[in-house]
Amino acid sequence: MNPQKKFHLVFSLVTGAMMIILMTFVITAVNVGFSPDFIRTWMKAFAIAYLVGVPVIFFLAPVARKLTAGLVGAPQ
Repeated sequence: MNPQKKFHLVFSLVTGAMMIILMTFVITAVNVGFSPDFIRTWMKAFAIAYLVGVPVIFFLAPVARKLTAGLVGAPQ
């Protein structure tokens, strides 16, 4: 795997983990509160969201970069 593709894959995995941990924590807390089952419910939400979110980030990050470059007039 070339370094650029490896970077993109690892970037997707790390970005996915950071965003999904934060978002599933907040949404789980809002929806169920800090109940005795909070950690189990949050981990289930995280696992599902991570399986969906990482591929979405992997495929849409290049689109987001191009769109952002176009919006701010930066070279792609």
